[in-house]
Parts: sequence; structure tokens; C-alpha cells
Amino acid sequence: MAKKQFKSESKRLLDLMIHSIYTHKEIFIRELISNASDAMDKMYYKALTTDKLDFNKDNYKIKIITNKEDRTFKIIDTGIGMTKEELDKNLGTIAKSGSLNFKEENDAQEGYDIIGQFGVGFYSSFMVADEVMVKSKAYGSEEAYCWTSKGADGYTLDICSKEDVGTEITLTIKENTEDENYDTYLNPYHLKSLVKKYSDFIRYPIIMEIPVSNLKEGSKDEFEESLEEQTVNSMVPIWRKNKNELKDEDYENFYSEKHYGFDKPIKHAHISVEGAIRYNAILFIPEKAPYDYYTKDYEKGLELYSNGVLIMHRAPELLPDHFSFVKGLVDSEDLSLNISREMLQHDRQLKLISKNIEKQIKKELLSLLKNNREAYDKFYESFGRQLKYGIYADYGMNKDLLSDLLLFYSSKDKKLVSLDEYIERMPDDQNFIYYATGESLEKIEKLPQTEQLLDRNYEILYLVDDIDEFAVKVLTNYREKEFRSVTSNDLGIEDLDNKEELEEEIEKNKDLFAKMKTILDDKVFDVRPSKRLKNHPVCFANDGDISIEMEKILNQMPNGQQVKADKVLEINIEHKVFDALKAALKDNEDDFALYTKVLYDQARLIEGLSIDDPVEFADNIWKLMK
Repeated sequence: MAKKQFKSESKRLLDLMIHSIYTHKEIFIRELISNASDAMDKMYYKALTTDKLDFNKDNYKIKIITNKEDRTFKIIDTGIGMTKEELDKNLGTIAKSGSLNFKEENDAQEGYDIIGQFGVGFYSSFMVADEVMVKSKAYGSEEAYCWTSKGADGYTLDICSKEDVGTEITLTIKENTEDENYDTYLNPYHLKSLVKKYSDFIRYPIIMEIPVSNLKEGSKDEFEESLEEQTVNSMVPIWRKNKNELKDEDYENFYSEKHYGFDKPIKHAHISVEGAIRYNAILFIPEKAPYDYYTKDYEKGLELYSNGVLIMHRAPELLPDHFSFVKGLVDSEDLSLNISREMLQHDRQLKLISKNIEKQIKKELLSLLKNNREAYDKFYESFGRQLKYGIYADYGMNKDLLSDLLLFYSSKDKKLVSLDEYIERMPDDQNFIYYATGESLEKIEKLPQTEQLLDRNYEILYLVDDIDEFAVKVLTNYREKEFRSVTSNDLGIEDLDNKEELEEEIEKNKDLFAKMKTILDDKVFDVRPSKRLKNHPVCFANDGDISIEMEKILNQMPNGQQVKADKVLEINIEHKVFDALKAALKDNEDDFALYTKVLYDQARLIEGLSIDDPVEFADNIWKLMK
């Protein structure tokens, strides 16, 4: 028969289909298997409408055969087959989908859904093949026909010999190039891995001949290789099984098989949703973070399936950034996919699934926090930082969602506590949630600013992560209790006697504090008597939104702005140092300046700040020792 031209599109369009629509050449395997599955589903539909056909699922299978010498890849199904007219119509017209037409002409039956809808998947074969040949014999037909094409130049359609109903597609695989190794599509082991990746949950068995090595008969150490037929797909996805049939071990095995991580998941959720949008999902909360989790190379997202066929290895739209640690998958037939089935349209259904998944993750984490605290602490050690980033990101848009999941170290137990736990054990006279920042728990415990609060038996949250204070600043309050730093200018502790005493000391020694501020120039925002110190002579408080710890963190960032906290130098008026200051101001201004500079440098050291002039500091200490 003479060569026929493609009916509706030109060579340019076919080239676009082959080279632009699909991201990866290996996708052709998914598309051909999906088409084969569709063909067998059509037999199932046919059996529902006629008494002449009994649908025995055991008779329906997909077989893949490769021949390295001939460079052929063959896929055979026992589906409904195609007539001459259907071959000409479906394969001769680009973007004409027989599956979509069949679906529109027949009422959908629960349990079997036609996968292909766009009619372009078949043409992905030309990404890896120089020639494609399709032999097909339709159900109820006496004749078989052969469709052959080498690409955009056209195709031939002839009668041929085929005994069984179904379709056999043969690809003549391209020769290798400098950029592409096409031999991989003739390698049974590689093909098996691709089938597992994309089509593991197709409901019909996918059979391949896999080379295996066995001991030669009568030999103890000599092996021989033979081909063994294997069913290489799982067929029944775990997420479509009844939850009552599954054990934790089954989910853990699935987690491992899918290579979600080398750890065991701390918790899993098996979700089946019916309603405005239907989907199944399995979500895993890992125990440990991947090595690249907190780097720009990490890719978040859930696997996305459509009727058991992998559409996207990672669909980032399904997970918010603050829950990017979650692993798992979603399977839905209701999502709008683009023409290549590789990308999602940003539609209402997608957003609805994403929102539901976010709620489910929050629910699982709260359950873990309340019912298995040890496991939650392990989870938080790995991913608590991400939750705090979630608080800080997007101008605090998610703070209400995430705040009750946060944990901080506590001055009481020296272990992680939630904000709810903190508030529940607050004394009646405590009005604020107090926190202290520092590089480590040990350094925070020694901070002079904590003395008065600890004396009152007020619990202090110890913020040791560089994101902690930024997250707390965004929260501002929790359950109507405001956060307040131990270095805050106002700790909110009402002590009228102490307040009057301070005012008297300020008035009495206003010249002393003014003189100290003059000596220190712009290094401090102010100098004042302290209402928080007990045993230490000096400390810093801060006046403003930027704390000293935030100053350190921001100034360490690459290309970061050199910000400066408004530091207030506080002097303990009950300490002997204050008496020395007053005496020096009266008798020796040089000593007064020396004491002021040393006290300032000591306050910097207490906060973990570098000293402006270490040599001058060393000289000043030497002068004090004379």
C-alpha cells in the first residue's frame, strides 16, 4: 500500500510532539503500557455490555520482549485491538485519542478507568525509535492490520497475519549517539526498573524475560545464564488496599521499596477521600532529615499518580514548604493534566488536595506530639528548624497553623517543651513568655539578665537556633501571652519599691550615667541602672526590635547589611563596682573612663560579641592590676 500522510498535522507538529512535549525519553514506556492497559480495560467494558464475552482477568497481560541483535523493543497486549479504520483514525491523526472517544461513548464503570485521554503518548515512541510498527487484530474481526511509520514522512497501513486479538507494537531502537545511549532501552534490567518506576501499579501483569544465573546441573561452582519470565509490576497499589488488611510493617516496607529514605518513618497516614475530588494518599513523616534537606539542592514534593500510573516523580504543588519533609504519594483521577501528562494544571482540584494534605499532616504531627512525645522529639530534632522557617516565611502567614507544633528548650527541665506546656505551668503573677537567646544552653544559663526572672521562679525559653528569635518575633504572642526577651528594656515585673529606688538613683547619679554614655560615644544607646541584675556588675539590655543575637546572625550572612542593635549598658547599683565608679568620678576621671571602657568590653564578652580593640582591653586590664 502507498504511504499515507498524517491527516491533521504537519512534520513540524510531529517534531514538536516528539522533541518538546516530553521531558524524558524513557516516558515512552509509560505511555505504551498505559495504552495497553486501556485496551484491556476496553475489553472489560465490552464484557459488561454483551453476553458473548466473559472477562477473565487472568487472560489479560502485557508482555515486553527485547532483541539486542535486531535492536527491537516489542510490547504485546491481549486487549481489544484496533480495526483498520481505528488504526487509520487513531494513529494517522495526531492528538486523536481512541481512549477518550471510548470513554465518552461508554458509561464509566467503577474500578476501571481509561488512562489515556490525549492521544499523543503513542508518538513518544519516535523519541527512541527510527521505525514503529503496530500489528493489531480487533475483537470480533477476522483480519489483522499493520501500521508502520518512520516518523513525520507518513505511514503505511496493510493487512497482515496475527492470530490472537490484541496489539503488538515493535520499535526499532535508534543507534547510540554521543549524547544518548539508546542501548539502555534494550537492557532488560533497566527496562524492569523503568516499569517499576512508572507503571508498577498497572492492574494487569507486565511480563518480561529477565536473564538469571543458575548453577549448572551437576556443578558446584559453574553457572549458566537463562531467561526467566517474571511479572515485574506489583499491580495492586498499597493505597487501594483496605487499611484493616495492612500492618505498620507493610507501610515501612513500602517506604523502603520506594526509596523515600534509609530511616524508618515515625508516622504514616493512609487517606482515602471521596467527594468533590477523589484521591488516595499515603503520607510518611520521616525520622531523619536527608543529608541535603537544608540545602538549595533538596527537591520537595509527593509522587503523583493517575489511576496507578506515575505522572510526576515529585509534585511540589502538593506540599507547602513548611511540610516539605513529608514523603509519599497521591493518586487521583480527577486532576487536570497537561497534554504530556507530565505536569499539572494549576486548578482548583490541585489546590483542594494540597490544602487537605496540609491539614492531615498537621493532624498527624499533633497526634504524635500528644501521644508519642519521644518520637516527636526525634522528629523535631530533624525538622523543627523547618517549622520555624515556616513561621518566619511569608510574613507569618502560617504562624497560627504551626505555632502549637514548636518546641524550645526550657530553664526548668533543660529539655524541649511546647508553648502549651510552658503556659500551663506559668505562675499566676507571670504575664509574659520569657525567652533568652544564645549560642548554647550552657552560655544562656550564665547570662546575668536571667537572674531576677529565675529568682521569681519564672520559666525561660532558651533559644539556641539562629532562626528561633526571628520566629518568636513573628509570633509576637501565643494564647494572648506576649513574648518578651530577658534583655528587653521592660521585663514587665511590677516592683514599686524597686522602681522608686531606681528613679532616685537615676536622679542622684544622672551625671555619672551621662558621663559614661559620653565616654562610650555611639557604642551604646544609653547607660542606666539595672533592675534585673543581682550578682553581676554589668550587662547589656536592648532598646528596639533588633536584639544583640539578631545583630550577630544578620551580620554573619553573606552580603548582609551591617545592622546594629540599640545596646543599653546596665549597671548593678547594688554591686561594689558601682561604688568604685562613683568614687572615680569624684576623684580621678582617668580611672572613671578606664572603668567605663572595661565594663563595656565585659558586657560585650558576656554577649559573645567581639571586642572592638583587644589590645586596648588587655592594656586596660593591666592598668587595673597595677
